[in-house]
Amino acid sequence: MSLLPDSDVDARLASLPGWTRDGKQIRRAYKFAGFAEAMAFVTRVALLAEKQDHHPDILVQYNAVTLTLSSHDAGGLTARDLKLAAAIDA
Repeated sequence: MSLLPDSDVDARLASLPGWTRDGKQIRRAYKFAGFAEAMAFVTRVALLAEKQDHHPDILVQYNAVTLTLSSHDAGGLTARDLKLAAAIDA
């Protein structure tokens, strides 16, 4: 899969509230009522990631989860990253 031009990434991010670009990756932080709710979210993300065969970096800090997406095999951001971000927030 080919890298997206910066203008395409920026345009697509405009429709994904909460997601921000950090160089060659996009990131979003989520807050939950507690650890169990955060882990339930992580499980839901894991199932989506498996279905799309594209896996985010996941940081869990008690009730906070930070997801980072990048297509490491392509060296940056591709349509896969934006597609998974949209699915996570659907």
